[in-house]
Formats: sequence, structure tokens, C-alpha cells
Amino acid sequence: MNPRYAPVARRSSHRCEYCQAPEAIFNLPFGVEHIVPAGRGGSEDLSNLALSCRACNLRKSDHLEAIDPATHTVVSLFHPRKQRWEERLSLEQSTGRLLGLTATGRATIGRLQMNRPEQLAARQQWMRLKIFP
Repeated sequence: MNPRYAPVARRSSHRCEYCQAPEAIFNLPFGVEHIVPAGRGGSEDLSNLALSCRACNLRKSDHLEAIDPATHTVVSLFHPRKQRWEERLSLEQSTGRLLGLTATGRATIGRLQMNRPEQLAARQQWMRLKIFP
């Protein structure tokens, strides 16, 4: 396990900092992800680390940008240390779908594929169990 797991997990309230999935429902701890990847100049400092579920971590990979599907422009992905989730993304309560409120939010949802059918089904179940959001 990453030696920085404890402070990163505490800071995020044990939720994926990208899709907000609750870590408690999984049988393994979430990963500690480099917001700016080490290979692209990112540091090991806590300010560059985020708690990330496996799905978001794999799809984010070393990407820092993605295309906003509404404007077709390249924009930066959501940065959990510099931006507030609630200002960029929201949850559609009736479906469990994540919505991008800004170009960054839309591009992040697209790049990380946050609304795949299995994720929507999981979010709906988590909402029924009152562990999400």
C-alpha cells in the first residue's frame, strides 16, 4: 500500500476524488493517484495525490487533458486539489448519472468514462443503500 494512503484517504473521506465512489463498498483500498503524473513532472507531494477508484485511475492514466464533448475543445481534466467537485460535476439523482457543469467536468466524465452502465447501476444501488452521494 502507498505510504501516503492514510492522509490521502482521510482528506477525501474515503471516496474517489473523481467519481465520488465510496471506498467502503469495495473489498480493497482505493489507489493513491498522481494528479499530474510523475512522468509528466508531477511530484510525490500530498498536493499532487488523490484517492482514486480503480476505474477512474485506469482511465485517467497519464492524461491531463481531454476533449469537451460540447465545445470540441481540449481542456484540462478535473484537478481535485485546485477545483471543487460541486462546481464542475453533479449527480442526477433519478439516474445516478454524473453531469458535467463545465467544460472540465464534461471532459473528465468523458475521459474517465464515468457513466458506463455498470457504474450507473452501482450508483443507483449505493443511493438505495444511502451511502452515495
